[in-house]
Amino acid sequence: MEFIATSKIGLESTVAFQLHKLGILDTETLDARVKFHGGYEEMAKALLWLRTAERLLMTVGVFRADTFDSLFEQTKALPWARYLSPKTKIHVNGKSAKSTLFSVSDCQSIVKKAIVEALKASYRVSMIPETDEEVIIEVGILRDEVTLALDCCGAGLSRRGYRTYNVPAPLSETLGAGLILLSRFFPDTPLIDPMCGSGTIPIEAAMIANNIAPSSGRSFAAEQWRFLDPKVFALAREEARDARRSDKLCIMGSDIDPHCIDLCKKHAKKAGVMLDWKVRPVKELTTEWHDGVLICNPPYGERLSDTKAVKALYREMHSVFERIPDWQINIITSNRDFESVYGKPADRRRKLSNGGMVCTLYQYYANKN
Repeated sequence: MEFIATSKIGLESTVAFQLHKLGILDTETLDARVKFHGGYEEMAKALLWLRTAERLLMTVGVFRADTFDSLFEQTKALPWARYLSPKTKIHVNGKSAKSTLFSVSDCQSIVKKAIVEALKASYRVSMIPETDEEVIIEVGILRDEVTLALDCCGAGLSRRGYRTYNVPAPLSETLGAGLILLSRFFPDTPLIDPMCGSGTIPIEAAMIANNIAPSSGRSFAAEQWRFLDPKVFALAREEARDARRSDKLCIMGSDIDPHCIDLCKKHAKKAGVMLDWKVRPVKELTTEWHDGVLICNPPYGERLSDTKAVKALYREMHSVFERIPDWQINIITSNRDFESVYGKPADRRRKLSNGGMVCTLYQYYANKN
């Protein structure tokens, strides 16, 4: 079977890397998605372990269509009875880009009607009452190529389940994990986030370091599929529990806001990780650790009224981070003037997306001299 792991732009390589670590080698990396082939065992592992994917879809059919009639007939011809009961509640999501069929709402309606007609013909019934479990169908159209798939997730994979309280403009769990993986963090590496907000980056780093499956504490839509043996997920969860470690970690999160640190402690406890947390401003950053990784998501200064304060913060960050020259510094921001304000060109830049904003991850290599 073919599966599609979607991701934020810029994180595709991290998704492919994680799939390879799971032993899933047959992958194809595209914009904002990675395709792979496997069985339901691979699907369950991917759902539990993918840290930077947004969703996981199972392909039902792919075809070209540039008219509504073609979309209807080819959708109807697919083997929907293999997956759906005669009473399945059908929910269709859709998106279209650079295609003749650009009206998403019309495409969703036509796809649902075609699926209903296919089920009525397969089960020889006059109606589909939709009283059974809900199954989400994703229709994606790109350059007139239609992909129809079952949504394996339900809630997106960023919903780990540990972050129940939020701060303004929180960093998503999937992006937080992506920043960590892009920093080349290793389990025995010290890590600090000096503006940790609700604690996403330190908690995700701890889960990586202790080999904790990020989605082990939640359920998935695929677990309700009538055609899937429940033992598939039971075995995958058992393997995830056995792989988990509880090593002592050199990971710290700090923030100037005491309320943020209170939330961090609650989230870390729910995630099952023990970390160091401190209330302190960036200017007071100190550490006895060496050769570490610093990752932060500072304010971007999107509002004009914030510009002056944000520029002052960026300059302060540079002077503070110079105190730890043996650390690799990773800063994500949408501020286009960041390097000039910070006062130092980055050694590496990577385009990412945060909450719909185009951002850049600026990476400064450690000075090991």
